[in-house]
Amino acid sequence: MPQSQPAVSRADVEAAAERIRPHIRRTPVIEVAARDFGLPEGSLVFKLEFLQHAGSFKSRGAFNSLLSREVPAAGVIAASGGNHGAAVAFAAGRLGIKARIFVPATSPEAKRAQIRSHGAELTVAGALYPEALAAAQACEAETGALPIHAYDQEATLAGQGSVAMEFAEQAAPDTILVATGGGGLIGGMAAWCRGRPRLVSVEPEAAPTLHAALAAGGPVDAPAGGIAADSLAPRQVGRLMYPLAAAHVGRAVLVPDAAILEAQKTLWRVLRLVVEPGGATAMAALLSGAYVPEPGERVGVLLCGANTGAVGFPDSV
Repeated sequence: MPQSQPAVSRADVEAAAERIRPHIRRTPVIEVAARDFGLPEGSLVFKLEFLQHAGSFKSRGAFNSLLSREVPAAGVIAASGGNHGAAVAFAAGRLGIKARIFVPATSPEAKRAQIRSHGAELTVAGALYPEALAAAQACEAETGALPIHAYDQEATLAGQGSVAMEFAEQAAPDTILVATGGGGLIGGMAAWCRGRPRLVSVEPEAAPTLHAALAAGGPVDAPAGGIAADSLAPRQVGRLMYPLAAAHVGRAVLVPDAAILEAQKTLWRVLRLVVEPGGATAMAALLSGAYVPEPGERVGVLLCGANTGAVGFPDSV
């Protein structure tokens, strides 16, 4: 059920932004003519959050959690499709904290390599994220390690929300297109934006988690497949983020896997940017027509992750 008070406030996001400032990158924005992508006249503003430490926005939430909570001697533990685990491993390594990360079999080797490179202990558990989460919870109960949830935790939400504050300061978009999985990113952004800039959730058709929740009036089980399953396919959106999304996310759209793949290829062809499927999903909404901007609308596109094994695409794609 929606809470009477949101789990995370705008002040919480602003406090998180100040707390993590020395530890994260202020990622750049670039403005590009829409016609470069075969879209109607206007401009698009991209925030290159995939240039964040550990390759995704998730380092924001990881640092905020580790810096705002008491960490026991047993260290921290996290379950992840890959990006959250890499972020927790990176933040823990920088802060001298022991970390153990559980990932499902769907986690790409590029993300597993990231986690290992930051010194965390890695365990592959189960086929999908919910199974990795269950294994992490069992280990947490046994060891007393501090759990760092990928999206359904106040500190995570507040840290991820800092990207909205930063994007607004840099580029003043009217609307921001955001890829959504468990909802930690868009939930935190909603806590800060509160309707301005307007947020549009973009999800794969094969993993319509927030779309299904908004239709049902609360988090419900949804399919968890598709090309971006490693980053955008939890079973449900987080219960802490749902009231924020219900109140402050303007719209939720779905895109097919083919559009996500085309967005990856187009971002490479036009801008020479390599992003993972989840990182390209927001752009897929524009290329597929799932989201059509109003005349004169200043559209921001959050490119949120780049932990992929691909090093580029051939010029023929």
